[in-house]
Amino acid sequence: MKKVTIYLFCLLPLLTVSCYEEDPVDKDVKQVEPSTDEIDQFIQTEFLDKYGVAVRYRFVDRYVDPTRRVAPPRRELVQPVLNFLQEYWIEPYLEVQNGEEFFKDHVPAEIVLLGSFIFNDDGTVVLGTADAGARITLTEVNNVDESDPVWVIRQLGTIYHEFAHIIHQRYNLPANFQQISPQGYTSLGSWFTLTDDEALRRGFVSPYATSTFNEDYAETVAFILFDDDFFDTYIEEDEDCNDPACEERNEGRTLIQQKFNSVIDHYQQSTGVDLLEVRARIQERL
Repeated sequence: MKKVTIYLFCLLPLLTVSCYEEDPVDKDVKQVEPSTDEIDQFIQTEFLDKYGVAVRYRFVDRYVDPTRRVAPPRRELVQPVLNFLQEYWIEPYLEVQNGEEFFKDHVPAEIVLLGSFIFNDDGTVVLGTADAGARITLTEVNNVDESDPVWVIRQLGTIYHEFAHIIHQRYNLPANFQQISPQGYTSLGSWFTLTDDEALRRGFVSPYATSTFNEDYAETVAFILFDDDFFDTYIEEDEDCNDPACEERNEGRTLIQQKFNSVIDHYQQSTGVDLLEVRARIQERL
């Protein structure tokens, strides 16, 4: 798959929310009959029974901050997205040594599916969230299209990024990670002023990675997994540099190499999983 650069835009106007009818909250859960709905049955069999993961696709207000706007997922697109997650997120971990045990032990209790991006009042958008290791929220279900490399890479980048947050939330960042490029960070409010090239020169895989240490870690993990050109773009130095910009890119690559080594070692030592083996399984599918 060709390398796709994803840009975050400020989008206006905000979308209007339409909601599925909520299930009654006064039901005794023990007395509820098993659902005959085929999507619910699929979720029960493939996610809840196997991994203890509840998938929430019916829109419920409590899953989104009231200051934000979203669209609910279209029902007919829920299972295609879940199939996509199985193929590109779950199965690659199950196929590597220690991966199945790792996945079952670290997968969040809930996955929330939203039809659109999450729109903030200031016009910016959120691609996904991870909440204290207990929930991952994925967006853009209504645009599912596995033939569209932009949609595919954006979804993979989001799920791998948010899953990486669960790892550092449980095990903290690698011991040396925050000392690798301390002068290169911006802030949550200014990272978007950088270009991809400027981020690379600072030693980061993306502008968003410059926003905080935690986002840097999650972005590095995500790019290692989904970017087929990762090593050519972020590790291999340009030869015969004749200008300061080229030299700065190589200096940035040296920093990213250190982060790469730190992340790979951290995963192996903390979880017993070889992240490069997971990457290989993912790249075979792309």
